[in-house]
Amino acid sequence: MERSREELDTRLKQQIQFIVEVDKVKNIFRQTYLADANRKENDAEHSWHLALMAVLLKDYMKEEIDLAKVMIMVLIHDLVEIDAGDTYAYDESGAATKREREEKAADRIFGLLPSDQGDKLRALWDEFEEGTTPEAKFAHTMDNIQPTMLNAATNGKSWKEKGVQLSQILNRNSNTADGSQTLWEYSLQHFIEPNIEKGNIIEDTEIKKV
Repeated sequence: MERSREELDTRLKQQIQFIVEVDKVKNIFRQTYLADANRKENDAEHSWHLALMAVLLKDYMKEEIDLAKVMIMVLIHDLVEIDAGDTYAYDESGAATKREREEKAADRIFGLLPSDQGDKLRALWDEFEEGTTPEAKFAHTMDNIQPTMLNAATNGKSWKEKGVQLSQILNRNSNTADGSQTLWEYSLQHFIEPNIEKGNIIEDTEIKKV
């Protein structure tokens, strides 16, 4: 069924409104530094980085995935932080209210779009949050490895500033191998273990290797 000119105008207006609104994600700064350690990255940079990583590292996925779906997931997964703010990975008090804040933000932000597009993106956001499909698992692997990689690139700068413990990192990465065992083992060997040896990560537990 063809849409009328009035319907198309309304649809385009909603789409442009959404596109302009999500530009705000460029002003949401994370706790992870850029690889040159010059400043902290923002959510837009983080999401772009994950999308590129997904394209380049897809050969290491555990299961066959829809790559385009993964890319959309990682591009939209942090849009809710426009309203909810960035919750630091190891902020226990912030984590207690994170889901409620982000659900409310998802309702508003994805609700700006025409319903067919908004519902589709909201469903993908929910799928990412649930983390059970092959695509969501791989997206989470990207989301977990990227800040670990950048911390390693900056000699553990954020880890040292926050006094991060090994147990916190292992808990944060408890599902990383679900998307790719190879990438988790690489992250452990090249990013985490060297920074334990350097004293950049507080070694409060042991790594149990399978």
